[in-house]
Amino acid sequence: MKHLRTVAWAGITVAALTATTACSADNVKRAAGAVDKADAIMAAFGRATDKTEELGSARVKMTTTLPSTGPIVMDGTYSWSDGLAFDVEMDTAQVKMQTLTASKKMHALFVDGAYYYDIDPQPSGPLKGKEWMKIDASAMFGKDGSAAMQGGADQSPTQSLKQLKFASDVKDLGEGKVNGQTATHYRATLDKKAMGKLNDAYNGDTTAHKMLGDVDRITMDVWLDGKDLPVRMTQEMGTMTVSMDFAKFGGAKHITPPPATQTGDLTQAFKDMQAQQQG
Repeated sequence: MKHLRTVAWAGITVAALTATTACSADNVKRAAGAVDKADAIMAAFGRATDKTEELGSARVKMTTTLPSTGPIVMDGTYSWSDGLAFDVEMDTAQVKMQTLTASKKMHALFVDGAYYYDIDPQPSGPLKGKEWMKIDASAMFGKDGSAAMQGGADQSPTQSLKQLKFASDVKDLGEGKVNGQTATHYRATLDKKAMGKLNDAYNGDTTAHKMLGDVDRITMDVWLDGKDLPVRMTQEMGTMTVSMDFAKFGGAKHITPPPATQTGDLTQAFKDMQAQQQG
């Protein structure tokens, strides 16, 4: 309005004023269109979240890359209908567990709040004669983190879609082929301000909150198919990148822990080792 008054008082012609008004209207239209597009993207994320929660499981290939480790790939079934559980295989060398098994692939489970690793029976110690090694999640993430990891749908591989309501920028990058499927590529960015809201949402108690650390920005790419199901998701958080490819949703068999008689529990030993390292 101030600009329009200035134009009027300067005696600019009606034609010039009309052009200015038209330009302003065009800007408003573009801004409204951008808001509408952002709302449409958020709606797509919401539908994807609802559908994945309902289906309860998926075949997932997850790759986590850190400067200190390089890529670590976990390939298998994830279930979240009754607490988080997974049944996956990993490259033994990638996870540096060659001393525990001669197999090139490490079979790992997460069920009832504990990790299980399929190992060769050891000649002595708590793993003597055992086929599996157990470490409770509380030894790695503390009591609160362990409890959060058993939160059902809130801990599905796609639960990070819920974070995107805090995103400061969302874009539709168009359709393309991913793993042979046609999918729409979306990108969302959570800046420092948005991450502050994310921290508040987590109440400072969960593993996800603690993992944010000093990260200033999270960039997330999501590819959704025609059924609003994710085909691929990637997250860049500082020096860590997590990528997930989804091959199938639903229909997973119930994941159960191995027999206790075949399992050696290293939870306390792991806690003691961490205490020693922390001084």
